[in-house]
Amino acid sequence: MKISCVILTMGNRIAELDRAVESALTQTDGDIEVVVVGNGADVPELTTAPPLGTSATIKTVRLEHNAGIPEGRNRGVQECSGDIVLFLDDDGWYANTKVAAHVRERFTHEPDLAVISFRVMDPEGGLVQRRHVPRLRAGDPERSSPVTTFLGGACAIRKSAFLQVGGLPERFFYAHEETDLAWRLLGEGYRIEYDAETVMYHPLVLPSRHTDFYRLNARNRVWLARRNLPWPLAALYLLNWMVLTLVRERSLPAVKAWFGGFVEGLREPAGERRPMAWRTAWRMLRLGRPPIV
Repeated sequence: MKISCVILTMGNRIAELDRAVESALTQTDGDIEVVVVGNGADVPELTTAPPLGTSATIKTVRLEHNAGIPEGRNRGVQECSGDIVLFLDDDGWYANTKVAAHVRERFTHEPDLAVISFRVMDPEGGLVQRRHVPRLRAGDPERSSPVTTFLGGACAIRKSAFLQVGGLPERFFYAHEETDLAWRLLGEGYRIEYDAETVMYHPLVLPSRHTDFYRLNARNRVWLARRNLPWPLAALYLLNWMVLTLVRERSLPAVKAWFGGFVEGLREPAGERRPMAWRTAWRMLRLGRPPIV
């Protein structure tokens, strides 16, 4: 199975982008096709190149404006010829050269596997942030398990499954687009796995560094529910997150931004509604994360 790797960049992390591309190109028996998408920016000139004697390649694509993460990655997938697509953040890199071989082996022998979510480690201390383990019981990041969502910048996806459910929801721009895709894949009978053997490094950063984090987080949760959940579950899901936000968040400006985004999510069109079957919700409950949290 051929492997492609999509790396989205704003063109402002030149050294980091070089490192990310190199970590993909040097995978053992990888022969990876790397697609670098400039999201509203020119792709910087790279100093790394495909190793001699391999069929690895580098392709660059420039979007005219910052289209957001989901649209940028969708555009990258359109340029891929691989059966498997890796999504890699431009400031991340693979911890060893065996990731591609491991991913290829799993997808080859597990036809119902749609996504592998990688273990993300802090290169400075080897720590794993709780939010990087996509399940409720995140205390042991070295334990692999089936999950109901995944990390967008640290994963491998079966391209045919990705296209089957329509890719990432481009209106989301940033936040929860992976969960939208994951729920639709689960609805089609596919599996999603957190695989602790596939490791990538990423600097320790908080998602709240983004200016619109709280607004987009809330707006997209509403859109996620409106697009994918039966109405009783949608109401429970949104009520639950309202309570969790009030309990967890201590910053008044953050709370105001969150509820502003929540109202925006109710008012603005969410895109095509395809509510999951109740059997899918039951399956998610059995996996340990029902679609209300």
